[in-house]
Amino acid sequence: MKRMQLAATPYYPSTSSLTTFESDDSEPALASDGQVEHSLFVPLHYEKKYAYPLLVWLHSAGDNQRQLKRVMPQISLRNYLAIAPQGTAPDDDPRAFCWPQTEADVIDAQWRLNHCIETVQSRYNINVSRVFVGGFADGGTMALRLALRMPQLCAGAFSIGGRMPQSHAPLVNVENARGLPIMLMHGNRSRDYSPGMVAQDLRVLHAAGMSVSIRQYPAEDELTTQMLADVDAWMMERVTGIPCQQDQPACDLRERN
Repeated sequence: MKRMQLAATPYYPSTSSLTTFESDDSEPALASDGQVEHSLFVPLHYEKKYAYPLLVWLHSAGDNQRQLKRVMPQISLRNYLAIAPQGTAPDDDPRAFCWPQTEADVIDAQWRLNHCIETVQSRYNINVSRVFVGGFADGGTMALRLALRMPQLCAGAFSIGGRMPQSHAPLVNVENARGLPIMLMHGNRSRDYSPGMVAQDLRVLHAAGMSVSIRQYPAEDELTTQMLADVDAWMMERVTGIPCQQDQPACDLRERN
């Protein structure tokens, strides 16, 4: 299984003149619009008349929004528009950020999610009923919390190596969230999200009547290319209603319409 190197890319401080760019080779660019730093991904051969699914990616602690640049080529270069907001709090490295689970950070993260969706919608053609939120490690934990709190915004949520949030009533909106598809992904030798923790989360979610998929990998706490390929397949199944073959490349939505 191929492991990904997710060391943070060079960080460029924001300035008032820095704007969002979309390059022809689908390189996401750091952006500052005076409100929130984010990285934006535009798919290869973007078609203005096609309403794309949107992925909102929440990076892991010790990294920043530019993690999207390393992630999207492993998910899909064609199937999605994608955006990654900067974490709500600085991490130990001045170039890095994280997603604390305080009430203030949760409220901030909610605003960032809404802002990111509105930012992409104002400039590109997205299918607002096909917005997915997910992330890695603590970004995955925050992704689950936001989707459970605001299920009306999300077509599904996934977490890679990040457990269910444990504080501030993550299931307070469970009556409206029961139809939300959720995927939990973890390494079978993980220290941060052990199989025992996954089993606990699964019991809680099943007791709440949630629909949950589980993926386990021969890994520790790293992010692998297979995990990201499975994210693509899982999202495409929900967009198209057509199961993807696990041993085949993930579905390309536009080839099925």
